[in-house]
Order: sequence, then C-alpha cells, then structure tokens
Amino acid sequence: METPKGKGVKSINVTARKTWNTYANKRAFQSLHGVDTVFSKAGIPIDITVVRENIEDTYGGVEHMLTHDVALSRRFITRPGSMQVIRYAFEMARQKKARRITCGHKANIMKITDGLFLECFYEVAKEYPDLKADDIIVDDLCMKLVTRPDTFDVVVLTNLQGDIVSDLCAGLVGGLGFAPSANIGDHISIFEAVHGTAPDIAGKNIANPTALLLSGIAMLRHVGLTENAAVIENALLYTLESGVRTGDFGDKSIAPVNTTQFADAIIANFGKMPAVGAKPIIPNKPGTPAPLKLVQNSMMESSETEPESIVGVDLFIESSEQPEAIAHKCQRHAGVKFNLINISNRGTQVWPTGSLYTNLVNQYNVRFESIDGSALNQQDVIGLYVSLSGNFKICSLELLNKWGDKKAYSLAQGQ
Repeated sequence: METPKGKGVKSINVTARKTWNTYANKRAFQSLHGVDTVFSKAGIPIDITVVRENIEDTYGGVEHMLTHDVALSRRFITRPGSMQVIRYAFEMARQKKARRITCGHKANIMKITDGLFLECFYEVAKEYPDLKADDIIVDDLCMKLVTRPDTFDVVVLTNLQGDIVSDLCAGLVGGLGFAPSANIGDHISIFEAVHGTAPDIAGKNIANPTALLLSGIAMLRHVGLTENAAVIENALLYTLESGVRTGDFGDKSIAPVNTTQFADAIIANFGKMPAVGAKPIIPNKPGTPAPLKLVQNSMMESSETEPESIVGVDLFIESSEQPEAIAHKCQRHAGVKFNLINISNRGTQVWPTGSLYTNLVNQYNVRFESIDGSALNQQDVIGLYVSLSGNFKICSLELLNKWGDKKAYSLAQGQ
C-alpha cells in the first residue's frame, strides 16, 4: 500500500477510494483513558469527528508541466460531490446528537472552489434546523483546535484540508496510532487506519495496532455487529486503562509490550468494562446488503438555474518577454470580437498596471473578454487561439463563463 514520494506511481488506497466512490472519509478522535496528552492532563475531553471529502480537490491528481519552470495542478470542487459529502456529514452529526457542525474552508482566498463548497454547506444546513451550523477559515480552525479543541464537534472539509486537519486532530489524542477512519460510499465502504505504511518497523512486532483495531470496530458497527464491536472496544479501553502500552505512548516507567502481547492482553480482557468511556452493549442487528445490480455509471448533475454564456478566455502562454511586449503582440490578435483585458503572472496582474517588484516566471495568463460583454462561441475562441499561436506557445486555456449576471471566474491580484 505504500506510495512512493515524488514518483509516478499512484496511491493504491486513494485509487480504491475513488474507484468505488467512497466519497466521505470519517475520522473520529476521542480522548482515551490511559493515553496521556496535554489535554487529558488538563482535564479537557476531546470528541471531534472530521468528515473529509474523499474524491475531488487536488487529489484528482491532474497535473502538468506548462513550461520547464511551471507546474500546474487542477483542483476540482463540484457541486454534486460537495452536496454528497456534506449531506452525509449532517446526517452523521444528527445521529451522533452533535451540538455543532462546522465547515472548514479557505473561501476568503479560493473564492470559487472553496466558495462553492461553503455555499453547498449552507444550502444543506437549511434542511437541518436542529443542528448549529457555522464555518471557519481553515488556518483559524487549526489554531483553535490546538487551543480549545473541546469547542468543536463535527468538522467537514475539502479533501486536502481535511487530510491535514485530521492528522492535527490525531496529535491531540495521542498520535496517528489512535486515529481510525471509515471511507463511506453508497455501495462500498473501506475501513483503514489514518496512518500509512511503516516500512521502517515492518516485521519488528512493535507497531501500535489501536488505530487499525478501532477502524475494524467501526466496520463492525457499520454492518450492524454492534455487540461484537462494543465487546472488543471495551476490552481495548480496559487494556489502555490498565497501563498496557506499545512503545510509542504511555508511561515510560512501565515496560512496553510488543504488538502480539498487546493483542493478547485485549483478548484476555473480553467481557471487562473500562472505568471511563464504556460502550453500551447493543444487540447485533446485521442488515442484508442489497445486491449490486449497477448497469452504468451514475451521472451526478445539478440543474442550471441561469442561462450560461461565454464572455472571454484565459490563454496561458509561455514567454520570457516583458509584459508590455506581450501585450503589444496580443493586441494585434484581438480582432473585432475581443479586448485584451489584462495580463497576469502567477496570479498577479502585470499589465496594464503592475509593479517592477513583481518577479516573473516564463508563463503568463493573457485574458481576453468580448467587446461590450456580448456572448461568444467556442469557434470565436478557437480562432483567437489559432491566431495567437503564431506568436506564442499556448500551454492551456480556460473559458470565461457567466451564469446570468454572475461571473464564474476569478480576478488577478491587483486587477
């Protein structure tokens, strides 16, 4: 399962999550009696569930080198995908009897992508008036999580931000050795520990199996084996309370046990109840899974509420020239349908106004918009592309769309 860093091999578990559309990654973080942390010593209990979108974002892995100096990663945030994971988060929060559900985001900077995710959050929130729903910028969220984690309950985030924040939360309760996760889909679900592989300790029989065991317990509950799950979890909690530990945590004055001995101790404690956090024994109610009879891929698409129009194009070009020289060439190709609006470099406007203090790389975005805001078609854009390609290598392009009067594209810094 290990993914090589910086090489062409795709992550196996990310591929599994995406292939079977396990769109919600649920990661529960709870204080465990016997696992000392800064917060447990201060008497501050932690019970945070992070729901991470599991399919989209930069984890689409769509990347290109636009020039020998410039790499591009495409970030996909979709309305149907966002609605899917956010609705799961609200349903789970209601079942958990959560007091609060929070959307972590960076919509102050990524106004369109994170803005869409945040918009979907509040759209779903209207269906759950019994839950307190609010949002927080993700960097502020991280600061508050390490100062007052007890104020958070359920947090839902996009994929990359959710990955980072969930590891932070693992640190609050003792580390990745205590961080389980569930990848939830409509037809298939996958349960795994948050931590990845550990080839440096493979075969040494010293790994902490708690995170993987908690993930398995979550799977038992998912399929209705609630009694079995509670018996195993209570035995685990009793074992931790008793001071049994692997070498990565616990009282260093107590000798650690190896992985096998830790497992044997849990088995020996079946039927025992911990003093703190005992789980109720609920009789099993295994469901009968519906047979899978899918005949085609499901298409997720929301309805358009406003008419769509093309009002311009961003052309990403390779050049080592100065902005004025680029603008002079581009204006010759604008024709009777386009105006050259601005030129930016790494998202910062450098023409018609800019600063000589802005360092440049050899890839620019030249933005053309239609004259008088009139609608364009793709043939108009292709004609401009062909004409401009006589002067520049065009690395990529993006249409400038509008739905009704709403612009569906961002502005450059300084525009």
